[in-house]
Amino acid sequence: MRNNLWSICFFSLFTTFSFAQETPVSSQYSFTLDEAIEFALENSYQSINARRDVAKALKQKWETTATGLPQINAAIDYQNQLKQPVSLLPASAFDSRESTINTVEEFFDLTANGSPDPLDGFIPVVFGTKQQLTASATLSQLLFDGSYLVGLEAAKSFLQYTNDSQEKTQLNVRESVINAYGSVLVSDESIKILQNNKAALEKNYEERKKIFENGLAEEEDVEQLQITLLQITNQLNNAQRLSKIALQMFNLTIGVDVDSNTVLSDNLDNLTIKNVDTSVGLKPFIIENNVDYRLGYLLTEQRRLELKLEKSKALPTLSAFVNYGTQANSDTFTFLENEQRWFQSSILGVSLNIPIFSSLGRSAKTQQARIAFEQANTSFTEVQQQIQLQYNSTVSDYQLSLETYETSKQNLALAERIENKNQIKYTEGLASSFELRQAQLQLYSVQQEVLQAMLTIINNKAKLESIQNTPNN
Repeated sequence: MRNNLWSICFFSLFTTFSFAQETPVSSQYSFTLDEAIEFALENSYQSINARRDVAKALKQKWETTATGLPQINAAIDYQNQLKQPVSLLPASAFDSRESTINTVEEFFDLTANGSPDPLDGFIPVVFGTKQQLTASATLSQLLFDGSYLVGLEAAKSFLQYTNDSQEKTQLNVRESVINAYGSVLVSDESIKILQNNKAALEKNYEERKKIFENGLAEEEDVEQLQITLLQITNQLNNAQRLSKIALQMFNLTIGVDVDSNTVLSDNLDNLTIKNVDTSVGLKPFIIENNVDYRLGYLLTEQRRLELKLEKSKALPTLSAFVNYGTQANSDTFTFLENEQRWFQSSILGVSLNIPIFSSLGRSAKTQQARIAFEQANTSFTEVQQQIQLQYNSTVSDYQLSLETYETSKQNLALAERIENKNQIKYTEGLASSFELRQAQLQLYSVQQEVLQAMLTIINNKAKLESIQNTPNN
């Protein structure tokens, strides 16, 4: 019995230990906003794939470059003629003397076909051996090709486009991290405010309920407080759920597991003050620093290179090659034997291809490329106007967010005083429960407006920095 008890205890302990080993421990992180941005630029899913795009562009550039460098190809060709072809030779080509006939008969012996009779003045003959093995190597070099030169230029332009795309991705990641970080802080602050409001309401409700039970207050007063308390409770529950979702969104944005335990160490007030800049709009906007501007310009460059490529197709191409090979013949597979004879061969050649007339086909393609280039220039002009408009609109939104924040802070101070006065009046019987509830709801609304104004300042500043491409300023 004792042995069984020890066995059960050991099994339970082992099971508990194994389960503890297999249960994953959630990762824990702590970030300031700057640390979160730096982490996301290295580990977010978008950043990782952007770096891969750059790596692919580098390989594509080398692929284009390699087409103009020496190329070496080798080939091994084995043939076994299961049924050799027969050729017919005129019988008149052979002398009728015995010596000549004997020579012809010996030839047929070598072909293993005997000495057939002439067929209508022709003699069937088999040439060559049944098996043949050939090995060769060819070195080729492109000497001149206008398309290749344009291709090199296009590969360089494409690499620059990929680098700028990566920079745009980094700006987008930074802006997304700032938005997500601010949303988490606002959610946390909203929960704290709602909890304080709920605690104050619960105290008022309990006090008013006791007064009503003693017959010194009306039931409507208690019911008005109860309605407000229920609304605040629902808002608090919803805010707690949204806070979890906001944190998961932040984890996804920076590139960690959504269920990771992440702590944000920055303060919402300090972050807001840091992003307040009254000089916005006074500094000149350098559009050439904008990433979308550079991407638009590179798209026009791509069309220009396509036009240049079509023009280069009218130029001649020059290439050279040298070939070396060896060949062996046999009626049986004796190619691996030392006695097998091998016959060497080598070729040196130069090829010049001169396009002369294409029935105006090349001209039509060139004109198409020219039209596409003109369209790209027009689109680029439109892009510049859109970027300028986007900048002006974002500056206006940012300045409005600053004004809204200042106004909401003043409104908050007024709402707090109004709510406090109504609390005193209500206690003294000079204000109704309805008037108190209206003052409370106004205060709660202004509290949320202040939080939203702070988040709007942070988000608009991040958007403005992305447009200006000044993430560290």
